[in-house]
Amino acid sequence: MAATLRRESGNTWRLDVTGVLLRSDLDAVEQAAAETIRHSGRIRLLVVLDGFEGWEQGMSWRDLGFYIRHGDDIEKIAIVGDETWRSEALMFAGADLRKAAVEYFPAADVSRAAEWLARPAGSA
Repeated sequence: MAATLRRESGNTWRLDVTGVLLRSDLDAVEQAAAETIRHSGRIRLLVVLDGFEGWEQGMSWRDLGFYIRHGDDIEKIAIVGDETWRSEALMFAGADLRKAAVEYFPAADVSRAAEWLARPAGSA
């Protein structure tokens, strides 16, 4: 599986993505996140791209259903990965469309990303 979602602590969840992200894996993660939001309320998301190789070819990645239904339920998003993926990952996360803060951190900065994510929303 190329994508796994697990609770880190409190309302912070970690999404690990390795290899090629398959549409079916993203669908499963979105379903799990929606269930978490229904039961627990708003969440923060730490996305770790480890050995990430991109998105499955030939699939439609235009489905915005999860974003429309739950975009405001995600307080902050920290993405950690190789600098090569910065622009595409921020675009995929809808960084410029969200009310939530979205930041990208270099691959070696998982702990710094987690610290940023733990700060109150709206703080630098």
